[in-house]
Amino acid sequence: MRVTAAELLAEVPDLAEHEARRLLLLAADEAAAWLIGNPEVDSATARRFRGFVNRRRSGEPLQYIEGSVVFGPMEIRADERALIPRPETERLWELALAEVPGAPAVVVDLCTGSGNLALACKHSFPDAMVYAIDVSPAAIELAKANGTQLGLEVDFRIGDLFDALPRRLRGAVDLLISNPPYVAEAEIDTLPREIREYEPLQALVAGAGGTEVLARIAADGVEWLSPGGVIACEIGETQAGCCLELFAAYDPRIERDLAGRARYVLGRAPQRRRVH
Repeated sequence: MRVTAAELLAEVPDLAEHEARRLLLLAADEAAAWLIGNPEVDSATARRFRGFVNRRRSGEPLQYIEGSVVFGPMEIRADERALIPRPETERLWELALAEVPGAPAVVVDLCTGSGNLALACKHSFPDAMVYAIDVSPAAIELAKANGTQLGLEVDFRIGDLFDALPRRLRGAVDLLISNPPYVAEAEIDTLPREIREYEPLQALVAGAGGTEVLARIAADGVEWLSPGGVIACEIGETQAGCCLELFAAYDPRIERDLAGRARYVLGRAPQRRRVH
């Protein structure tokens, strides 16, 4: 039995209208213009739509159901192996691009997840050597798939922050970018259900204080950055004061996201490296 698109959408008043429309377009494998004129929907499409709706009602993120998300100039595959790339992190990429003078020769993305930052940097700087690190083998598998799909060559490595980098890069990294875990353990229960139950907690939670991974990046980054090299990290909105102290060696500043929240720390390595 056929129903119209409007009748199907009317079945789900509990979902935001834009989400319901996106799920119907996904079920029908159609572009947005298809909904103009209230088309009839066959039973198979209606069944798929209702299945997607049930998954969304259970809390599964819309981006995981759709299987992809737009990040900067690219469409990135998204699933439960990595955090969903968000507009806040896209803003980090934009700030980093504006901060780098000229074209960097070496870019490092720590805690790469789906590879979104590393791949966006490679897209912007095609001649750069881009390295992307994550402690999760599953995340690196997803990131590699994204790189292959986009035709962008990034060196993806499994490891714990700088431990995974070749030693020859010490003092040669022109841009160090990261969206690391920055949630405190006590904050897990305050996260929205769709985040705490579906996205990987390992990529969200840093430890008891929330700044543990940021502290490690700040402490070790000076030895890896080239003189004057740029560091850019996403942070929690309550962590600005702490991060100004942690990143003091970089003459840091805090930038805000589009909602006005303190969300990023940016700075530069000293022009002269420390001598041991």
